[in-house]
Amino acid sequence: MSRRGYARRDRILAVALQEFAENGYRGASLARIAERVELSQAGLLHHFKSKELLLVAVLDYRDEVDTRRFDIEVASGAEMLKRMVEVVEYNSRVPGLVQLFSVISGEAVTGDHPGHEWARERYRRLRSWVGDALRKGIATGEFRADLDTEAHADRLIAMMDGLQTQWLIDPERVDMAAVFRGYVDDLIAVLRP
Repeated sequence: MSRRGYARRDRILAVALQEFAENGYRGASLARIAERVELSQAGLLHHFKSKELLLVAVLDYRDEVDTRRFDIEVASGAEMLKRMVEVVEYNSRVPGLVQLFSVISGEAVTGDHPGHEWARERYRRLRSWVGDALRKGIATGEFRADLDTEAHADRLIAMMDGLQTQWLIDPERVDMAAVFRGYVDDLIAVLRP
């Protein structure tokens, strides 16, 4: 693909991300996305063969951007937890991204949703990554040896997602970044030997 082709693809993904965030999968319109990127609907479908494939590409795009931005896959131990705080702090400045994730995750609980498999694999990947990072913290002596890494990975992800939902619903009352930062600080203290 040419440089121009990559630029067009990135523009489509950015606009589609916004459309899905604002309207959910079922309410999003390929016609609106095409119009916003100055393509015909047929032109849009040339790049992404279906709405389902566009959604999955948008979700992967969002994860790739976060992974590159925070270099989170290489961190371990307390450093990994602190980078997760940075992700939450960043997310608090881009409510559309958080809304997209929350809307699609909520819709994807049904097995027939096109994002269902993506959501399942994403949670599996996240749990594995967080568990591995915590195990590395144990191996270096940074964390207690009796740590249940899987349970802590589940709790950490649940805290992030739950705070995101509360923040989206009541941003004036829920300081997502501050609450998560406090949780991580407390967690690091509890996990230390």
